[in-house]
Amino acid sequence: MTIGVLLVDDQALVRAGIKSLLDLSEEVSVIAEASDGSLIIDALESHEIDVILLDISMPVMNGIEALALLKQQNIATPVIILTTFDDHDSILKGIANGAKGYLLKDVSLDTLIDAIKSVHAGQRLVQPAITERLLSGMQHIRSDFEKPDMIEPLSIREKEVLSLMASGCSNKEIADMLCKSQGTIKNHVSNVLSKLGVRDRTRAVLLAIEKGLI
Repeated sequence: MTIGVLLVDDQALVRAGIKSLLDLSEEVSVIAEASDGSLIIDALESHEIDVILLDISMPVMNGIEALALLKQQNIATPVIILTTFDDHDSILKGIANGAKGYLLKDVSLDTLIDAIKSVHAGQRLVQPAITERLLSGMQHIRSDFEKPDMIEPLSIREKEVLSLMASGCSNKEIADMLCKSQGTIKNHVSNVLSKLGVRDRTRAVLLAIEKGLI
């Protein structure tokens, strides 16, 4: 089965380049394009889209705003953010708004295809180089972000909560999804942070991605 991709980037030459590369694969096909985030909904309604490749910096509606719109409308089509630069704020906002993958545009074709296949299969992928640059560039996090060698195993429920945290859900939203009280979810979140050896959600998500926990 060919994975149908929606390519969203304001630069026509970039779209043409990525499309020509992906056309070399028999497993992935660009079946729709858009020049800004505001056109994504129409494209999804007009085509059978399996994965969205989304640029961050675009006019009219940027990638983060587009992710927020998809989240607001409960559209679950997996999104890979594809960018040429390291914008620490945007990376975190992208993860918080449900991006399933995050790659630099200089990634190899094989890596891009593997990423598309991975998120289509329900996995999450952030290029290791991005994680390292993110931690290196965010001194206020790095200064007290000691990654433990050993992580205490998480329960099945804690893994569920961690995954929802990574999708940007609040305690109330997680409680509603799992049919639990907010107090119970707050306890689960505290347990997750404690077991991961971190003090907030940002560090928890970054560490979970790096360790392959989500």
